[in-house]
Amino acid sequence: MSATEGFWPGEPPAAEEEEVQEPQAEAPVEERVGWPQPREEEPEPSGAESEAEEAEPESSDAELEPETMVVAEAQPQPEVEPELEEPEVPAAQHTPGELDIPDGVAVLEGSPSGTDRTVGVVVARFNGEISNQLLESALRALEAAGVSEERITVMPVPGAFELPIGAMALAKTRRYSCVIALGCVVRGETAHFEYVAGEAASGLQLAGLETGVPVAFGVLTVETIGQAEARIDRGADAARAALEMADLFSQVREQARSG
Repeated sequence: MSATEGFWPGEPPAAEEEEVQEPQAEAPVEERVGWPQPREEEPEPSGAESEAEEAEPESSDAELEPETMVVAEAQPQPEVEPELEEPEVPAAQHTPGELDIPDGVAVLEGSPSGTDRTVGVVVARFNGEISNQLLESALRALEAAGVSEERITVMPVPGAFELPIGAMALAKTRRYSCVIALGCVVRGETAHFEYVAGEAASGLQLAGLETGVPVAFGVLTVETIGQAEARIDRGADAARAALEMADLFSQVREQARSG
């Protein structure tokens, strides 16, 4: 033992000082965003409270469903009205009508009479099945009106586009009291329909205007062949219209000569 570490005889040894280490302060824990926060522990229920909880059962959603269903059934459900089908509207039809003309007014009105009439018929070969039926219909109407077969001339042409020039040629001879134009134009996928149907209508009107001979329009302008077959009687309509206009024109000429 060294002199510095010893002690004098008779003196009690000095108590060794214990090294006291000061507790180091804990570094603050940084709170990280998004970390779950520590959940506070709930105090355990006492015995009485736990018995009360066991005695009272918890209501579940399943137990509430019947009541909810009863309430839903009690509410009246609105009646669903059945959908009414809209009635089909028939297509508009051209129907003859009577005019109310006051008494005392001079009236010139023709009649579809075939007496002493000579009739020219120009018919298109295109869509020949329909054209043949239109021709048969027109000939029956002419026969019923009193036009004899020897006073009827039929002139076929290639198609509806040639009807105006054929009607013009017949009318210019001045041998016919009227001319009937028959044919059929069916709409297709191109603009052919508009050109042919429009030119046929305007050309036939021009033939009558330039010659003064009535030219009846008996050309079907339809969407389908079925529509054409349902309108075969337009041949007879055109024949009666031509005869009526021929009789009317004769009255006009007679009035002009007498007057």
